[in-house]
Amino acid sequence: MNIRKIHRIIGLILLLPFFGWAITGLIFFIKPGYKGAYEILAPKLYPLTEPISINPLSEWLELRCFKTALGNHLIVRTSKGWLHLDPQTLKEKTPPTDDEIRVLLTDAFLANPERYGHISAISKDSIKTDTGINISLDWNRLSLQQTGKDTEWIDTFYKIHYLQWTSISSLDRPIGLVGVLLVILLSVLGVFLAIKKPS
Repeated sequence: MNIRKIHRIIGLILLLPFFGWAITGLIFFIKPGYKGAYEILAPKLYPLTEPISINPLSEWLELRCFKTALGNHLIVRTSKGWLHLDPQTLKEKTPPTDDEIRVLLTDAFLANPERYGHISAISKDSIKTDTGINISLDWNRLSLQQTGKDTEWIDTFYKIHYLQWTSISSLDRPIGLVGVLLVILLSVLGVFLAIKKPS
């Protein structure tokens, strides 16, 4: 088999990934819908209207104190992870009820009501809205993470671009390595054919 034929075969094999790289690369360059897809959703904060005195414990590595529609919160980080405490008693706050979650998120949704709409379902720390947005609540950090169909599409484009086609690491890594090696081989053969003197 001559070099030109090998070059042609490798080129045909790489047509699909090249097409995927080109399309997804264009999407990454233009970034359509990125703003909403990766928007940071956070609880709405209010001014601390009363003095709070906190004596940090020796095991605390970091602390944050703030106020939301649910009252005052103290978030601390230890070597074992994050804790959500009551600033007055320094005892762990109990997880919120569904009603409290509704109050907290309805307040947070005011930042972009068109995207988040209204809560349609609550299942522990997982919340869904009537606009198709899924929200995860990390109570220990009092943080929110939102994803929608647009987020899922963009994540899929990333998987296509980086040859993560099966979502199985043990398969995707070899596929990616073979893809890169074929690109290198295609380039080397292309250079060779370009500088090779006609026979």
